[in-house]
Amino acid sequence: MIRKKKLPELLNEWKTEPDMMERIEHWHTIKEKPAAYADFPPAMHDSLKAALRKKGIEQLYTHQREAFDLAENGKSFTAVTPTASGKSYCYHLPVLHKILNDPGARALYLFPTKALAQDQKSDLHDLIEKTEQDILSYTYDGDTSPSIRTKVRKAGQIVMTNPDMLHSAILPHHTKWVSLFENLHYIVIDELHTYKGVFGTHVAHVIRRLKRICEFYGSNPVFICTSATIANPKELAENLTNTEHVLIDQNGAPAGKKHIVFYNPPIIHPTFGVRRSAVLEVRDLATHLVKQGIQTIVFAKSRVRVEMLVTYLQAITKTKLQDDSIKGYRGGYLPTERRAIEKGLRDGTIKCVVSTNALELGVDIGQLQACIMTGYPGNIASAWQQAGRAGRRQDESLVVYVAQSTALDQYIINHPEYLLDQSPEEARIHPENIIILMDHLKCASFELPFRTDDQYGEFDVQELLEYLQEQGVLVRTSDRWHWMSDRFPAHDISLRSASQENVVIIDQSVPADTRVIGEMDRFSALTLLHEEAIYLHQGTQFQVEILDWEEKKAYVREVDVDYFTDANLAIELKVMSEDKTKKLHEADVQYGDIAVLAMPTIFKKIRFDSHDNIGSGPISLPAEELHTSSTWLSFAKPEGFSDSELSDTMTGAAYAIESFIPIFVQCDRRDVHVVPQVKSTHNDLPSFFIHDSYPGGIGISERIYDLWQPLLDKAQQHISECPCLDGCPSCIGAQDAAVSMKSHVIKLLNELRRGE
Repeated sequence: MIRKKKLPELLNEWKTEPDMMERIEHWHTIKEKPAAYADFPPAMHDSLKAALRKKGIEQLYTHQREAFDLAENGKSFTAVTPTASGKSYCYHLPVLHKILNDPGARALYLFPTKALAQDQKSDLHDLIEKTEQDILSYTYDGDTSPSIRTKVRKAGQIVMTNPDMLHSAILPHHTKWVSLFENLHYIVIDELHTYKGVFGTHVAHVIRRLKRICEFYGSNPVFICTSATIANPKELAENLTNTEHVLIDQNGAPAGKKHIVFYNPPIIHPTFGVRRSAVLEVRDLATHLVKQGIQTIVFAKSRVRVEMLVTYLQAITKTKLQDDSIKGYRGGYLPTERRAIEKGLRDGTIKCVVSTNALELGVDIGQLQACIMTGYPGNIASAWQQAGRAGRRQDESLVVYVAQSTALDQYIINHPEYLLDQSPEEARIHPENIIILMDHLKCASFELPFRTDDQYGEFDVQELLEYLQEQGVLVRTSDRWHWMSDRFPAHDISLRSASQENVVIIDQSVPADTRVIGEMDRFSALTLLHEEAIYLHQGTQFQVEILDWEEKKAYVREVDVDYFTDANLAIELKVMSEDKTKKLHEADVQYGDIAVLAMPTIFKKIRFDSHDNIGSGPISLPAEELHTSSTWLSFAKPEGFSDSELSDTMTGAAYAIESFIPIFVQCDRRDVHVVPQVKSTHNDLPSFFIHDSYPGGIGISERIYDLWQPLLDKAQQHISECPCLDGCPSCIGAQDAAVSMKSHVIKLLNELRRGE
């Protein structure tokens, strides 16, 4: 029998293997860190102290004690500490202490997903059980049975829910929740960093409506937020809750030694800069670890990749499906199946799990020794969340980041400090977005009348209420605005989109059981829901069979294909207003409102992993107009460029610029678009437009208005350092072999950066 190697022994072996070290671009070791403890607060309820001792806890970590003390003093706070540092005790302890001393007190827990609420429920119930006191805690979501709902509303001391349920099922029916709102002492917002962009902006308004109802019932709750590491946790918490926060960022939990290995697949086509598939490299690495008995989690970005890797890895055991030690984990699995996988990871019967980012949030899966990331997750918070899944206690652990061929992945692999030093990305929301603000103002008016001297959160809304009266949904009496429409406004608003008219996505895979599985704003639907598009939902692939544009319905059917689709948009931009302007060397930088006219033209089928184009087809949809915010940079046409050369050069530069926006502003790649124009209709000059992808804008382009210089620096530096000859997918996008645009792009970016 072959002896299995321990992790330290295996890592020492890697360091002596030339092939391995050739692929490892950087090896970083984080030293172990001892715990910093604090005594139980003297005021803490005796039953709670006894419960902690039953769990083997004789002292708190310093951040847990600081959280308890702040909560007791009525101060809202945000705790930012790594995965597995006991963040949940930052809110469980003050909440349970309050309820043990005052059984009439209530707390509301908000989690971004149903699965996370269910996971936290079991952790909380275990602690409650050990107090040997009766404390009633319930989850309230779409799965809660009608018989339980009445009990939750009347007697639930701790109610766990998600923002969507709060928005559509609790706030509009607040008269049924009087005992909650009259006695609400704590509002807990877990996984704060997930509330960014459009979703975060909507939730900020849901919180403002919640605070308004609390004030009506005479309560003034303390906010407790917890977050993974982001650049601006205090600012995000204060923008989200419109409440002042204290920041807790000193982590008292211990940590074992962690090795972070930056691994770059070898180049297999030097001319085009094509590297070996990251998926195949991950397969080989995971196989190596599993054979040595090292419990491993692999993160992959899509359901297809998860299932591919599971199939590859199950071949190790030769027993294929009969073997339970290797599992996939993604959205779309039944809750019972997910619970069984989580339990298998905790008790060690599952040796390897391949997951989408479904296991990134704080679901308890115990202690794993190694984590492999297939490509950069898209932001630092996600990367550290995934890395935190390995070495959750004090043992040595390994994180391998395997780079793909994209520009951002290749930049990170060559500049590990951006990951290791927590680069300056921020989670941003934009409560000022007038479309989202108006939507929630309608909801707030439905919930409670506005007085003629009322504000809504920080907003003076009297003119907006007058506008709603003109629209026929409000009526004014002597001193109040009352809701008059027979519509139920919350039903018309999705927290995941800024557009009021969404396209509803209907799954007809089982003809007898058609169901709505999602919705999407109209502008995004042009490129993501056209007929024959591959739409991913909860990690499952669906093909769009019919798009009824008039009725705003997309009918999809589940498929299993090895490609995704990407659509081309013909874009016209029209500047509506200039709000800010400044010089950047010889170029002009501006910010304002624009109208984007988008006409989808063709779509391409692109094979996973190789990114080969394997087919295309036309799209027959009308043009769509989007009013949003944008920043743009205009410059004089450089000497020595024909219009055709400048167009290709600007396209390559735009590819690089768009790749690096997530490094500076925490957003999804689809939240923002970069459009190059050789001759802008606005000023007849070559221009790069960067605009928000959502109606009204969500503040991303306004942030980028101040970041053009570092953005151009980053793009130029990366392209110059790329080892390819003529340009490749890792720097300026796929190139025609006959033309070298790389030198042109570098020249243009240098002129813009330095004004030469």
